[in-house]
Amino acid sequence: MIRIFSYLPNPRVWKALIAAELCGVDVEVIGDKPGALASWLWDFDARPLEEHERTEDSPFARTSRRGFSGTLYKTDEFIKAQPFGTVPAAFSSDGSIGIFESNSILRAVVRASDTDHGLYGREHFVASRIDSFLDATLVFAREAQVYLLAAAEMTDETYVRMSAAFEFYLNGIEQALSENSHIACDELTIADIALSCDVAQFLRERLMADRLAKNDFEPISRNLETDYPRVTGYLRRLAGSPVFKKYLAETIAQTLPEGP
Repeated sequence: MIRIFSYLPNPRVWKALIAAELCGVDVEVIGDKPGALASWLWDFDARPLEEHERTEDSPFARTSRRGFSGTLYKTDEFIKAQPFGTVPAAFSSDGSIGIFESNSILRAVVRASDTDHGLYGREHFVASRIDSFLDATLVFAREAQVYLLAAAEMTDETYVRMSAAFEFYLNGIEQALSENSHIACDELTIADIALSCDVAQFLRERLMADRLAKNDFEPISRNLETDYPRVTGYLRRLAGSPVFKKYLAETIAQTLPEGP
């Protein structure tokens, strides 16, 4: 069993949940809405704190440095297992080993499986190629996170940087799909899972068009369907498959609807 503590819903956690269903691994997710997570005790046994427990002199009180503001409450054991102190935070079944970064949590899920699923490739060079896509996806996702959080107060620098990251990443994925039925090889792998969740999250910029327009910006992905037809078709196909549909269908239907 792998336990994950995170704000919810979180497309980065969807990666692990999709993989878990495909390869038969038990994943337990604990968490709350982003705004409520500051009132939780961050731990392997995470729980909401009572009001009297949320004090500045609490032994668990920590100053937030990334993604949250103000005070968070984290145990020493959490910090030991999760040295960067971020979420999603995954743990081994006994809580002794922490795993961070969503693509690493994704890898941990498939490594925990005893079934012959091929999600991490069927030989070491393919596995390394999958890692290459996971690394590229992580770079894209980090840029996307900064960009999406800045949508209401977008700057030229952030917009240009994200535009370059989008073009570089999508060009590579479009090329990969011209060679194989899936991005790393000719069967579904965790590279496809990571891509689908992170690109689906980025496409939420289309729902922020009004906020972008206030500063004279347009969604970067506005020409996705014409510029990257293979990626577009692939995302729709994945989102329509049984396990992916459970997590991605609503987001893809909102941001990448089928044409007339």
